Amino acid sequence: MGIHPKIGITGLPRSGKSAVMERVLEMLLEERTREIEMRSGSMEKPIIGGIQTEPLIENGERLGYKMIDIVTKEEGIVAHRDIDSRLRVLGYGLDLEALNQIAIPAISYAHEKCEVLVIDEIGKFSVESEEFVNAVREALEVDMPTLLTLHKKSRHPLLQDIRRRDDGRILEVTPVNRALLPYKIHKLMRETY
Repeated sequence: MGIHPKIGITGLPRSGKSAVMERVLEMLLEERTREIEMRSGSMEKPIIGGIQTEPLIENGERLGYKMIDIVTKEEGIVAHRDIDSRLRVLGYGLDLEALNQIAIPAISYAHEKCEVLVIDEIGKFSVESEEFVNAVREALEVDMPTLLTLHKKSRHPLLQDIRRRDDGRILEVTPVNRALLPYKIHKLMRETY
């Protein structure tokens, strides 16, 4: 087992998992950029790599989700009400091809070239892709600081395995700890970084 923690952020839908994760990433980035500037070096490699998932909202209504490669900013719509697919989850049609096109290269690039790996969100849509599940499993074998957001209620074997890992810390976002959790996670990551 590696020394770098695999930190999973979980919580109910709309609990603020993504907001917590974004704050942690901002803090890591600011800090690493400062450190590199103090050594008057330049950044040889991107600090953070992986994927982020964002809702597509129109007139206050969630129509779907897009996935973004953190390094290249390439994005794809992975779930949408209007996608005509026999694969439907929670009323959204899934586009696994788009998911794989963004997620697989982003994850693999991050674990080869970045300091921190981010996989946001391992949940109901993404686990429908076997390639995605395998890419995540492979990435978790690499000893590097890893930040994941996890669907709280999913019983998928991948999520159950992540929850059981010795080097894993699963933290739940609640209205009470939402403001302080980014600092706690940042501290956990700093300790091994």
